[in-house]
Amino acid sequence: MKFFHLISKLLFGNACWFTGFCCFCVSALAEEAPKILPLMSVPPKALRAEKKALVALPNYDEVTATRLQIFLDNNDFGPGKIDGEMGEFFRKALLAYKRAHLMPLRGTVDQWLLDQVPETFTNYTIPPEAENFVGPTASKPSEQAKLKALKYGSLLEFVAERFHSAEDYLRKLNRPMNLDALKPGDTVKVPNVVPFKIEDLHEGFVQPNTAFANRIVYVDTKERFLLIYENNQLVAEFPITPGSTKLPAPIGVWKINGIAVLPVFRHDEGILNYGIKSDTAFILPAGPNNPVGILWMALSKPHVGIHGTNQPETIGRAASHGCIRTANWDAARVKELVTVGNIVSIF
Repeated sequence: MKFFHLISKLLFGNACWFTGFCCFCVSALAEEAPKILPLMSVPPKALRAEKKALVALPNYDEVTATRLQIFLDNNDFGPGKIDGEMGEFFRKALLAYKRAHLMPLRGTVDQWLLDQVPETFTNYTIPPEAENFVGPTASKPSEQAKLKALKYGSLLEFVAERFHSAEDYLRKLNRPMNLDALKPGDTVKVPNVVPFKIEDLHEGFVQPNTAFANRIVYVDTKERFLLIYENNQLVAEFPITPGSTKLPAPIGVWKINGIAVLPVFRHDEGILNYGIKSDTAFILPAGPNNPVGILWMALSKPHVGIHGTNQPETIGRAASHGCIRTANWDAARVKELVTVGNIVSIF
């Protein structure tokens, strides 16, 4: 979200560092802006014509679509929420994976991809500790600020986010079971994707990773994807919501100033709507239902960042306040694929 201040419970004072260091970062980057790369920097000559042409994909059956979604998700080419449908993000992620791995761009099902997901579904038994991440919710910032944490509103929401799935799809998979009445000990049928484990997240700042120092992040505001490159090779891609018509994501070349896990959010209507700090604000506690989800990645553009969300079903559809918003399960992976200091090119 644009125009807001991040506060960390762990290192409260360092929140200002994220924005206070921005002028230096912008001036340093102005001297040498990287060239914006397409999905592949220099695709083989034989594929260039295919890349420009539209690729017609068949309407896969639900199980096949789910297996392909799982494959893409497990390989960091986010297809959006897993729902067994041939959605826009799924189609784009599948073609992007093929381009990045020099595979022919054809609509037929590649058996090799399906073979990587021998079991489409698995069973998940809800453990007692899952209830630690579920609690009371509120919709108004004034009410959210009174809560100790912004947890999941139900065990269904907990399970859906854990397995990157649409709640309605889980309901369909588990008919006639009533998923609104889930309790510890219940077993749920879920997509066999690598789960997002919120219990593995630890509040604080992510330390720099020198192994990823040469990576570049590209934010394609038209295709609505965040792409991560290393040595001109696309290594990961995730669907996003890049700002809105009123407050678009800032076009330009920026830099990652800091990465905070389980951030606290300062809700200030003056900053959100007008870019002017007001005297009235609400401090919203950390949790998966925080407005910025489980991650805030501050850019050198003041008050702008890459972050998670409390509404994963709206990725790609609903607008954000100028920032780059992605699902919590994707945000958790992005932080493991980039590092402080990486260039972020928004175009």
